[in-house]
Amino acid sequence: MPYKGSLPTSVPTDPLIYRFYELVSIYGTTFKELIHEEFGDGIMSAIDFKMDMMREADPKGDRVKIVMSGKFLPYKTY
Repeated sequence: MPYKGSLPTSVPTDPLIYRFYELVSIYGTTFKELIHEEFGDGIMSAIDFKMDMMREADPKGDRVKIVMSGKFLPYKTY
């Protein structure tokens, strides 16, 4: 079962996990802007979340395809 705080260091040292960290570091602001453009101001839920992973054949070497789906939660003012 996944849980918060499972990494032993703030910057991952495992090569695969580091690549995910790198993706968010580089493209995180782009993901945010695209979500805001499509849905408005809010976040993608990591609680109501689904993920699918599959192998994609490619002549240059197989690729990993990951599809993430999280419920959109608009910001609320109180």
